[in-house]
Amino acid sequence: MKHPRVDLAFRGVALLLGTLLTGEIGRAAFFDRASPVIAGTCEAATGALDAERRPGMSQDISTLLTRNLHDVFGENDPKRRRAAIDEIFTEDCVFYEPGGGVYRGRDEIDRVAGALRATHPDFRYQPTARPEEVGNGGRVQWVEGRPGEAPAHAGTDFIVARDGRIASVYLFFDKLP
Repeated sequence: MKHPRVDLAFRGVALLLGTLLTGEIGRAAFFDRASPVIAGTCEAATGALDAERRPGMSQDISTLLTRNLHDVFGENDPKRRRAAIDEIFTEDCVFYEPGGGVYRGRDEIDRVAGALRATHPDFRYQPTARPEEVGNGGRVQWVEGRPGEAPAHAGTDFIVARDGRIASVYLFFDKLP
């Protein structure tokens, strides 16, 4: 869905860019004039996205990976964790962990994430690289541990997404860096 304010702002920046390229204005003048237009564009685009996004709406794979890491497995508050699970996981989701653990459905993922957080609530997850996407899947490598200390664990989460939500998560433990 196009947002009229965003479309108008893009046209304004394009016109300013044309005057820069033809030499009618200098670089400093271009940025002075374009900055408010660009800021308005960002505000309008953010507003348009916020207005369109509702719980359970599609999210890109990198966002799903990051939210799973921080908002699900890194979240201590049970209500916020459950809200994130309901938003980013399909109803028939599956979580696979090393050693043969298989957990089906949002309730099971909530239970496992809560139990894990209870064992070390002060640990924080930190991605070691940007999430990567291929087709309807992706991965993120991470370490976890207490802030200010050496990481205690390292791993890689692989996900398969369906309709903008996580359908399956595969956890692999890695060697610590």
